[in-house]
Formats: sequence, C-alpha cells, structure tokens
Amino acid sequence: MINEYRKSFNENFSDKKFREFQDALTEGFAKIPFRIAETPVFIPKELSEKLITAGEEIIKLIRQPDFKELTAASIPELWRVPDENDHPHFLTFDFAICKDINGELTPMLIEMQGFPSLYGFQLHLAKKYKEAFGLDRNLTPLFGDFDEHAYVELLKQVILGDHEPHEVALMDVDALDQKTAIDFLVTQKYIGMKILALADIFKEGKSLFYMENGEKIRLKRIYNRLIFDEVADKKNIFKDSFDPREQLDIEWVTHPNWFYRVSKYTMPFLKSKFLPETHFLNALSATPKDLENYVLKPLFSFAGMGVLIDVKPADIEAIPDPENWILQRKVNYEQVVESPDGGVKVELRLMYLWPDGGEPNLCINLARLSKGKMIGVRYNKDFDWVGGTVGLITH
Repeated sequence: MINEYRKSFNENFSDKKFREFQDALTEGFAKIPFRIAETPVFIPKELSEKLITAGEEIIKLIRQPDFKELTAASIPELWRVPDENDHPHFLTFDFAICKDINGELTPMLIEMQGFPSLYGFQLHLAKKYKEAFGLDRNLTPLFGDFDEHAYVELLKQVILGDHEPHEVALMDVDALDQKTAIDFLVTQKYIGMKILALADIFKEGKSLFYMENGEKIRLKRIYNRLIFDEVADKKNIFKDSFDPREQLDIEWVTHPNWFYRVSKYTMPFLKSKFLPETHFLNALSATPKDLENYVLKPLFSFAGMGVLIDVKPADIEAIPDPENWILQRKVNYEQVVESPDGGVKVELRLMYLWPDGGEPNLCINLARLSKGKMIGVRYNKDFDWVGGTVGLITH
C-alpha cells in the first residue's frame, strides 16, 4: 500500500527468493501448517494513524468502570474461572481494510479478542521477510517507540511476571501439535518459559507441577493458550491433569475469563466509525429489510467457523440460541495489495501487551491476505499471494 515499496517488491520478487524465505522461516523449527503469503503489507502512515485511533476507542470501552458489568453474561457458567484479574494481558483487534465514502483507506473492526496471538512468530516473520527480500531497514512491524529489544523485554515482562522462566509454562491441550506451535517455539526462544501440554501438568493440593529430569517443579504462572470451546466435547479432559475452574494457587496470563469478555460479545457496546453496525440477535426489534447486506456470526467461534454470509430470514428463525449470535453489517474489503495477477484483500490485527500494573501498549501486528469470499484458509486454497503475513510501517 506504500506504492514505492510495493512497486519495488513486486519488480524484484522471484519464486526462488520466496522458497529461500520459506526455508529461512522454518530453519530450526517444524514445518508451518498454515500458508504464509509471498509478501508483507506496506502500511501507509495515514492508515496506521487510523488503526491506532480505532484501537484507542476500543480500549477506552474496555477500561470503563462498568465493563465487567456489561460483559458479565459473556462468560458461560460452565467455563467460569475464579480469581479473575483487573485487565487482560493481551488484546487483539482485527480490521478489514476498506475504503470510506471519500475513497480513502479505512479500517473496519471485524473481530476482537482478550487472548494471545502470535506475539513471538510475528517478530520472527518480519525479520525473515526483511532479510530474504532485502527490504528497507527502516521498515518495522512494531508501533510507537518499540524496537526489537524493547518489545521482547515487554513480552518477557508480561509472560513471566516476577517469576523465573522454569516457573512459567505456555499451556495448550497438545501444545506442540497445535497449528500455532511455531509461535510457541519462537516465543520460547525469546522468553525461555516451558511449553507444556495439559497432560504434562498435575495438581497437588491447590498447586500445579510438572516433571523434568525426574524432578518435580512447581508452576507459578501459566501463559494460557487453551480455548475451552475446543475441548468442550472431550469428556474427562481434565481428569489426569487439573481443572482450570478450580481454586488454584496459580497466576494466569491472561485469565481465561477475558477470552469471553473481550470478543464479538463486546462489539455491540462499541460506538465508532470504525465499527460496522452490530446487534445482538436476541435484541433485534425487527429483522433488517436489506438482510443481504448483513452477516450472521456466532459469538464464540474461530477462524470464521459458523459464520453465515448470505443470510436469509429463515436462517435467523432457525437459530435456537439468538443470545449467542450477532448480526453485523457486511463490510467491503478493498483489494489494496497489488499481486502479479490482481488485487488482494487485507485484514490487519493490532496486537497489544498489557503488563501487570501497567498500561496497554500497541506493539506489533499480524496481517492476512485473501482473494476468496472470506479471510481464511478454506476460502483461499487455490490461490497464491494469500495467507498469513505481517504489516510493515515506517516511523
């Protein structure tokens, strides 16, 4: 989108360079099971400023004194975890890049999460793009005054807190079998914390432990990557480990309740020019007459699962739990990235770190490119110049 960088990148792109980039990206790590795009996104200053403003508006809502009251019903009783802290440690906001009525690029909020994203991998990805394609050293994926050192130090502060790396574990169900395992491994390289599957952790009293070289080591803090909805259908999933919903002597980063509080559930409470019209389905007084201009989304789904793009009245009538759905006006993604065979749509994720006792910091970003009907792997299987990437800006 920064024309000089886009023109130069496309003119100098080659399949050979891309293969070398892919090899460098995975060197020392396992193969990445999701598609990485051929190009980064070059974010112009005007769009970057709008993204920053949009993020600030959302954070203002999250910091309202009544935010927990507003979002109390978002947490399913089945998955409520005790000892919730005052704020999420991670915030991610996904924006479609569109054009406004004046023809200028503008972000429109699509999704938001109080849950970690690829905080380690995105820094690694940007570095490998810059090295492989000989990009301007002034290009960076980092916002504000952050350089690589300051960013990694803040990430370390957020994840470790006051503890030693061996007392902190990144936890998921089968951590190293997850699609995002590359992020887990890169983060471990930067931070040094353990990577543990749920089954690696056991409970004695209210304390949690893991074994290493025959020694029992107590965990003080969990960098939580476990999503409850993904294990809801697995009976006795916690039987041989521990149940996060019990009273435990453990610090959460971030606490599991924030996954629900900061989500699509939050969006109807937000009033912003960067948010498409959004309603709780059960709060609609009447179905919009131009229903073809809306999309129907389940509140708690991931990677576009369950989203209905071409909504009909019968679809709404068939929803058994309208309190768990939102109806949102469609946005028109602009084809803002020029590829060798046409324009590509962009979604940008702003990624924040919020340390204990500190302030939320916009740090880094994630981008996804699409030529399909929606952003997401299954809508882009047969295309190139699509997939995961990173936005680069200049300060």
